[in-house]
Order: sequence, then C-alpha cells, then structure tokens
Amino acid sequence: GGDAPGLNAAIKSVVYRASDFHLETVGILDGWRGLLDGYSDLVIPLDYLTVRPWDRDGGTNLGSSRTNPFRVARGGQELDLSGEVLSNMERLGLDGLVAMGGEDTLGVAYALSQKGAPVVGVPKTIDKDLLGTDYTLGFDTAMCTCQELIERCRTPAGSHHWIQVVEIMGRHAGHLAFWSGVGGGAFVVLVPESPFGLDHLGELISQRLERSALDRRYPRYAVIVVAEGASPTTGGLVTTSDEKDAFGHVKLGGIGDTIAHWIRTETSYDARSVVPAHAQRGGPPGPVDRLMGVLFGSAAVDLLVGGGTGRMVSAKGVAPACRISHESL
Repeated sequence: GGDAPGLNAAIKSVVYRASDFHLETVGILDGWRGLLDGYSDLVIPLDYLTVRPWDRDGGTNLGSSRTNPFRVARGGQELDLSGEVLSNMERLGLDGLVAMGGEDTLGVAYALSQKGAPVVGVPKTIDKDLLGTDYTLGFDTAMCTCQELIERCRTPAGSHHWIQVVEIMGRHAGHLAFWSGVGGGAFVVLVPESPFGLDHLGELISQRLERSALDRRYPRYAVIVVAEGASPTTGGLVTTSDEKDAFGHVKLGGIGDTIAHWIRTETSYDARSVVPAHAQRGGPPGPVDRLMGVLFGSAAVDLLVGGGTGRMVSAKGVAPACRISHESL
C-alpha cells in the first residue's frame, strides 16, 4: 500500500524475529505488483545486515504500488490475476507472507487467505481507520508532522489577518485531522464523519473575528483544518478526478481550496489554503512508530510460526503502553 513512517522498522523487526526461528526472509518489491507475472523477479533477500539501519528510514525501502491483483487492467480488460499471486508464492517457495497496509492492502490479503494463501497482516495507515486495532503504523509521526504545519500556519495567518485552511489526509476517518488540529491550535476541525454547513462555518468565523474588532487582544485570524474526505451538507466529496483506481477509489483533493474560495467570495474575510499532501507521511518515523514497528513485526512472525494465518496483529490500548493481539483479516 502507501508509504508510511514505521514500515521499515516493521520490516526490520520481521527479519530479526524470523532469524530467531532460523527462517529465511525475502522482500517483495512494489507491493502486490511484485507477485504478478512479469514482475515476480522483484524479490530480494533480506538479512540481518541488510535491514540493520532501516528503522531510521521513512517510507518503505521495498517500494509500493496501487496494485489490486483481483482487478488488473491488461489489454483493455480488467482481470482477476489473483491466481498468478498464488502460483508465484508457490514457485518462490514462500511458506508465509506478511502484508503491511491499510484497508486496500489488507482487503487483498484477506481475499488471498480465503483462497488458501498463508498471509498475516500488519496494520499500516496514517488515517488510523482500521477495525480491530487501536493503532496503525504511521499515525503518530504523521500527526506530529501535521500538528507542526498547522501551528506554523498560525503565524502568517495572524500577521495578515487571514483565514488559513489546511487540508489534511483522511478519506473516511478524521483521526489525523482532528488530533493534529487540536494539537496545532486550530479554530475549527472538519471531519468526514460529520458533514458541515458552510453558512454555519461562516457564522463561527464571524463570531471569532467580530470579537477581535471589539478587543484587539483577541486573535484577528483563524486556522481551519479539514480532512480531504470531509464534505459540506450542500454537496458531496470534492475530487480532483472522477476516475477510479484499482480499489474503486476516486482521487480526493480540493476541499481546502473550495472552503477558502467560499470564504473569500461569500464573507468579508480573506482566506488561503494549504495542502501538504504526501509530505504528511514523509520523513523518518518518530519513537512511537519505531516501537510499534518492532512490536507489530515480531508479533507477525510469531503468528505465522504459530500457524495463525488469515489474521492481523493489532494493538489494544493506547500506544506505546499496549497489548499486542490478533484479529481476523
């Protein structure tokens, strides 16, 4: 699936824990695409010395792709090539597969497990929107990155008396927008779980800035954080394209610009929008994601060795003081 801080720490942990059982580990490059015919040479050996420094790295050193083996476009057709994945796993002699990802990657992992593939899942998404686990790899680092950006946006907004709108990732869930918005001191946070009224938003802004007109000690600006999947009550999702990817998702984006434009044209205030996009999940992992990568990776190997395939390792409780368990994929 997509890159996220903590992935490389989890991969390193898988290799280290597997070596305790004298197991050989290989890395499949570029996600599910690496197990399709024509790409199945994208396999590299992973040993102790190779992955030793990986926990410091952001992203994923194995690469990524938006490939769904159950829906592959070839020759103008959409084909189910999951059989290629199963045959290539057998050809490569893979006794088990650790899939690290979010709802799409783990959805494929579940479907493959239903076909008999020995797969174990590791929850990874900065959206923190997977069922069965209280934590997903990448969330804490992304939250800290977004929180810092939001806080920095308060400076130019305050200097120029703007309404600063910051668009944060989050298709179905507002965890990242909410927690980073609260941490960064945002005035309003808009999330996918609750459609918002633009007129009501304008009223809130007016109430805040009218107070500053009476008493200059009050702020003459506001920072609004909006998740990319949030939508106004008068319209649906804002997208950059109606074209769907291999998992049936349209490309979200533009809700920040939409809100800023509405403020500029429908109110007496000026507004700017900021879209940090994929930089939100960039950079090296913080301590929580490094720790969770270690815990998730080692637990995944233990699950495989114990024959518990078709399941996902999960964290119960607030990280890092959590209990690692297993949930069905």
